[in-house]
Amino acid sequence: MASGPAGHHLAMELSETAKLALPMVLTQVGQIAMMTTDFAFIGRIGTEALAAAALASRVYLLVFILGVGLLAAIAPLAAQAFGADNLSVARRSLRMGLWMALLLSLPIMAFALCGEEILLSLGQSPAATRLARQYLFGLAWGVAPALWFQAIRNFMGAVNRPEPALWITLAAVPVNALLVYLLIDGKLGLPRLGLFGAGLATTLVNCGTFLAGLWFATMRRPFRDYHVLAHIWRFDWPLLQQLFVIGTPISIASVIGYGLFSATTLLAGLISTSALAAHQIAVQVAATLFMVSFGISTAAAVRVSHAVGRNDGPGIKRAGVVAMLLGIVIAAMLTLAVIAARLEIAELFLGGSAGDADPTITLAAKLLLVGATFFITDAAKSIAAGGLRGLKDTRVPLLFAGIAYWLIGFPLSYVLSLKIGLGAIGIWIGLSIGTTVYAVLLVIRFQQLATRLALRRRYQNVLTSA
Repeated sequence: MASGPAGHHLAMELSETAKLALPMVLTQVGQIAMMTTDFAFIGRIGTEALAAAALASRVYLLVFILGVGLLAAIAPLAAQAFGADNLSVARRSLRMGLWMALLLSLPIMAFALCGEEILLSLGQSPAATRLARQYLFGLAWGVAPALWFQAIRNFMGAVNRPEPALWITLAAVPVNALLVYLLIDGKLGLPRLGLFGAGLATTLVNCGTFLAGLWFATMRRPFRDYHVLAHIWRFDWPLLQQLFVIGTPISIASVIGYGLFSATTLLAGLISTSALAAHQIAVQVAATLFMVSFGISTAAAVRVSHAVGRNDGPGIKRAGVVAMLLGIVIAAMLTLAVIAARLEIAELFLGGSAGDADPTITLAAKLLLVGATFFITDAAKSIAAGGLRGLKDTRVPLLFAGIAYWLIGFPLSYVLSLKIGLGAIGIWIGLSIGTTVYAVLLVIRFQQLATRLALRRRYQNVLTSA
């Protein structure tokens, strides 16, 4: 008889996790679609403009990721409050998240506006840095609304209503494409702004998505019941401190991961141009698959936080395990599809005219095959980290990231690729091993904490009933 209720709880958890994760995954895909559209239109200006935009994006994303990581703390705080039916704390989590976004946007803008000097100091050519400056000057002014929308997205997911963020993002994709087209080429009587126009279009879209998100959060049910703008000028310093304490390790861990891929890209560049191109194809595929696991990871953080908020010990473990199993199954299916179509994927990036015998296409196909383990364990790592965020455990995962990526993954990539002579394949073997170690550590950590919390809740319930 016990298996019946247990199976029912698992089925319910799977249904709720999938329902929550799907719009989050699609929202991430929409974000990728907008970035892809930007680069497609910029590529029409010329290869120099495309290369400059890529450099500018590296500078911008490096600091923007820090802001996104800090704001990720809104989800577990608001979700635990939602699980405990505490509307006041949920509202204050968003309110202080909006203030945090504003505070973060100022140094991020300053960093982006100094992008030309930063790129010059890194040895980039003056011509490329001048073009990169144009793009960054258009992009920088949209940092604050982009972070505000991110805060609202986290809040909406935390209260089990992520769909409006998806609708807004889907509507923004064609609007973004139209604005980029009009402002780059100067259509409909508008001035021809080139790369600055592409950045400005993104800024305008960021403003629009924020205003749409704010309208949903304040005017539509169930969000308007939270009165998220009530006492907007009132600072809650303890809650702001919690956001920084939880979010800072998430930010640093994100930069560590970003830095790892940047470092392995440099390694690939030391091998050959062909190795660099093949490596970039594999990285792009990994980034696309990561969008799926990232959506499930956010859902895992929310579901675990809900269980913590309602004091449901068994539900905490169940939420994390179900999300991990769901993510691993989906990642395995997508990985099988990538393996089956690896040559076609490589040709899609490099152009079918090169033929299957082209060494870069052949190498890219091999990297996608070698990266199969990485794609699956990266999903497990991401979702386990999400479950730990739901428990407000972010410092130990940061330590694990440093160990797995920089003490194991990158040294192995370096030795296997350059010293042993495996080339780009050695890079991806190192990445796969490092990511697998990271995933195992995070899964064990979640199981230990979830079991400990479940036993503590059970003990408290026994004491209460006695």
